[in-house]
Amino acid sequence: MLLQILTHTPHWVFGLFVFLVWLGAKQMMAGTVGLGRVTVMPIVMTGLSVYGVISVFGDSPAALACWAAAAVVVAALVLQRTLPASTRYDATTRQFHVAGSAVPLVLMMGIFFTKYVVGVMLAMHPETRHDATIAAVVPTLYGVFSGVFAGRAIRLWKLALRQDRDLSAARAV
Repeated sequence: MLLQILTHTPHWVFGLFVFLVWLGAKQMMAGTVGLGRVTVMPIVMTGLSVYGVISVFGDSPAALACWAAAAVVVAALVLQRTLPASTRYDATTRQFHVAGSAVPLVLMMGIFFTKYVVGVMLAMHPETRHDATIAAVVPTLYGVFSGVFAGRAIRLWKLALRQDRDLSAARAV
């Protein structure tokens, strides 16, 4: 059955998988990243997450509420964690120096495989679209992924705003 699933998978899905693995693997290395990329990545991944919910459950208020609740709760939990000690922000260049992390790779793979598995499940058993448990678990899972992405980006933005304020205050003196 696995071979049948893979042979019926559109070719572009494999390309997307390779791209996401490459993108996530790059983030496992310490490096410098701009403020724009810190912002764009969570927006894109959250967009894919919301698309995953809407493509399966439409504009179901319950599914969207599960997604939103999970995203907000998880983002709040991530915001309580401190940034790694090596994380720095240079306000003059608007660049972050960040430690490498496997978290973005895990999140991207989580979103990808959730979308893939749900797609396969619906192709094989379309009636599961109306299963209340599926309609709660899948959006919640997508919300968890979005919440982690958002929380991590907000922590970096808070650091940037703090550094920008300090730089402005130093220049004013």
